[in-house]
Amino acid sequence: MKNRRAFLKRSTLVIAGAMATSLYGNSKTNLASSEEDNLYIIGPRKGYTEEIGALLYTMTMMHKWLINSVKDLSVEQLDFQIDKKSNSIGAMLLHLPATERYYQLNTSDEMTWDSWSDSIKDEWDIPMNLGENSRDIIKGHTIDSSSSKLKEVREVTKKEFAKRDDSWLMKSELFFEDKPTNNYCKWFHVCEHESNHTGQIKFISKRFPVEISLN
Repeated sequence: MKNRRAFLKRSTLVIAGAMATSLYGNSKTNLASSEEDNLYIIGPRKGYTEEIGALLYTMTMMHKWLINSVKDLSVEQLDFQIDKKSNSIGAMLLHLPATERYYQLNTSDEMTWDSWSDSIKDEWDIPMNLGENSRDIIKGHTIDSSSSKLKEVREVTKKEFAKRDDSWLMKSELFFEDKPTNNYCKWFHVCEHESNHTGQIKFISKRFPVEISLN
């Protein structure tokens, strides 16, 4: 019985180790060489601390799904609104980098929300807030210009993440609903925010009128 217990214990440890290796990989040999290599593996990422790397993988996967949903859309499709109160896909594609830019300023530059310069607000406030102004103003953008803006802001996020460690993710303050919130929660919100709008974009894409539908 004693030998059996010892055997089961050793077997459990071996299985657990194998599972950990398959999930996260060996940090020296299985780190992704590019974003495409391990798109669907959440784990360490070369150049980033463990938790930040896993977070960035999650954000990269969601970002890829977003881009795949919009890459073939025309200007007419990007500007389409289901009704007068709805936001266009084009507006949402500028809203997402605006949101990410403001969270960069809040978490990386440690700026109080909305304390950034007027020049930053002039660039980002309209897409950030969406609503009637954005519906009237954000029109005529191509998918290339929108994708470029998304990529530009994401590259800044990646560079800022590389400068920081996991203790930065845990840094907290009173934020959402004036409750204790850490940087990890804020950046998870950026990710799920993109997921939310990707769902809206897919919904709208299936309701284009015949005259602007894809062939």
